[in-house]
Amino acid sequence: MNDVWSIVHGERAALIDDLARVDGQRWETPSLCAGWTVHDVVAHLIDSARTTRLGFVASLVRARFDFDRLNARGMARARGASPRETLDRLRQVASRTSGPPAPLDSRLVEEVVHGEDIRRPLGLTRAYPTEAVVRSIQLQARTPASFGGAKELVAKVRLTATDTDFSIGEGPEVNGQALSLLLAIAGRRVALDELHGPGLTELAAK
Repeated sequence: MNDVWSIVHGERAALIDDLARVDGQRWETPSLCAGWTVHDVVAHLIDSARTTRLGFVASLVRARFDFDRLNARGMARARGASPRETLDRLRQVASRTSGPPAPLDSRLVEEVVHGEDIRRPLGLTRAYPTEAVVRSIQLQARTPASFGGAKELVAKVRLTATDTDFSIGEGPEVNGQALSLLLAIAGRRVALDELHGPGLTELAAK
């Protein structure tokens, strides 16, 4: 458990450092999350870090069990009046160890995938810890699509990382860097151009 939180805290710190060098206008750049700007995704990360298990349940009830509505409301609450205010809020929650009722490794998925949702449109790069990326793929592979995972998809293809000794799934192979594999099964289609193999057609169809 401590290992997960140390990685999460390291990723939050790295994102804060990156964003501190981004001028306010660029915060309105569209992110990889459809309909959300970079600023919106940062606010979502703040909301997620603030969330407690009981608070999540209460908010979900108020959102009438609509996860999109839940996320939109949480993002709006956490977003500051300016990028500087939002960045200050991210600093304030950077060391928290709270989160919604989900497997702990979901915090790794959150930081890595949303980190790329923010960085890629801004032209920023990050060498994420290999353990964080691999564990994120493993969690997505055992989580049903109805809960935001890729269990059904990974049952149809075999994902093989070219930058670390890791493979998972059954079926025609898709190979590429672990981060690209994670982004692809998390629904970020921009990563498909970085992958190869006979299973790519199946992966792209989803």
